[in-house]
Amino acid sequence: MKAAYRFVPNREDLQCRMASTTAHADTRFVAARRIVFGIVLASYVLSFFHRTAPAAIAIELTRAFAINSTVLGTLAATYFYVYTVLQIPVGVLADTMGPRRILCAGSLVAGLGSFVFALAGSWEMAAAGRTLVGIGVSVAFIAILKISAVWFPAERFATLNGFTIFAGNIGAVIAGAPLAWVVTQTSWREVFVGLGLLSIGLALASWLKVRDRPQDLGFAPVQRVPAPDVSTVHWRTALQQVLRNRATWPGFFANIGVGGSYLAFAGLWAVPFLQERYAMSRVVAAQHASALLLGVAIGSIVIGLLSDRLRNRRDVMRGYTLLYALSWLPWLLHAPWPVAATLSWFFLMGLVIPGFVLTWTIAKEVNRIEHSGIATSVVNVGIFLGTGILQPLVGWVLDRGRAYGDVAHAWDQAIALLAAAATLGALCSWFVRESAPR
Repeated sequence: MKAAYRFVPNREDLQCRMASTTAHADTRFVAARRIVFGIVLASYVLSFFHRTAPAAIAIELTRAFAINSTVLGTLAATYFYVYTVLQIPVGVLADTMGPRRILCAGSLVAGLGSFVFALAGSWEMAAAGRTLVGIGVSVAFIAILKISAVWFPAERFATLNGFTIFAGNIGAVIAGAPLAWVVTQTSWREVFVGLGLLSIGLALASWLKVRDRPQDLGFAPVQRVPAPDVSTVHWRTALQQVLRNRATWPGFFANIGVGGSYLAFAGLWAVPFLQERYAMSRVVAAQHASALLLGVAIGSIVIGLLSDRLRNRRDVMRGYTLLYALSWLPWLLHAPWPVAATLSWFFLMGLVIPGFVLTWTIAKEVNRIEHSGIATSVVNVGIFLGTGILQPLVGWVLDRGRAYGDVAHAWDQAIALLAAAATLGALCSWFVRESAPR
């Protein structure tokens, strides 16, 4: 009778099996993280397209609804008004309900708003549609900040912010010259119907694939020190802690000037400025806007990597915002440049705009990690508050100039206004507290 033998693995066999199991788990985690981040990032890219699309179709909107520059500025700014009001509530919801739920609901509302905007028969109805879009996409950025804070190591946060802004500005680039060309082949209304369908698709993908934390899919937490349960701190207490923190506010005011002037210009007035002040065609003017946004996209990647590599936030932000304020000088001095030179300068302007990107990283690092959604939303309010103020204000300046028959001087005043806002933002960056990656 043969003896029965049982294989007993030695220590090396056990170590190999454990290493294989760990590697497999790591692979599944990386794949899951990419899917989650990719879906949320796609929603953010779409929000950026909506943000800057009015610049490429400004003339069509003016003609379709028979409105002046002030009303056009107000129509475009409705997106930013609601965005401003909702940023802090969205931050609270991101920290309490989680990014998955708010992203799904937001995408559905944005899809509805796109349909209303596309089918609008009056500027009031178009404003209602744009308001719904603003409500819907207002969750995208805070959601991706929350996902970045929870699914990735803390030392990669600034780099991820830079990549996020890069991707968002690619969406804005598409809303520039490519959208201007598409509108010549079809109508802007059909474009926004398509965007509505895309939003509905993203809502479905968010519900099926996005999860708030790695633990929801059975993975271990990423943070070395697990964050306290948010439910143990009431959201009002958390908000008060963020608002009472003096280190939160310099980034907020820097965003009003830098982010506000950038989005007011790129999101609406850059194309009309080049058309009326420099006699460019709409396609060429839209190419300039795309060059500006492409520069912002690349600059966002660079500043995130640079900040993480140098482990320095404040000095990098100061340098960028100073260069951005100075980049308005050629337009203040009426530089008589050829098209190649103006295109190059718009791209260079874009490269130095992303100084405001670091305000989110700083806000997260000077506040408790479990309040990251609230902290980043507070400083993010400054961007959209500044844009909501500047877009109609520029339109009002232009209408006054046209009333007196001096369009060129009106544009000079409008550009001076935007340059002053950029300078204010640069000055506020000097009050930002240094906060190296934790």
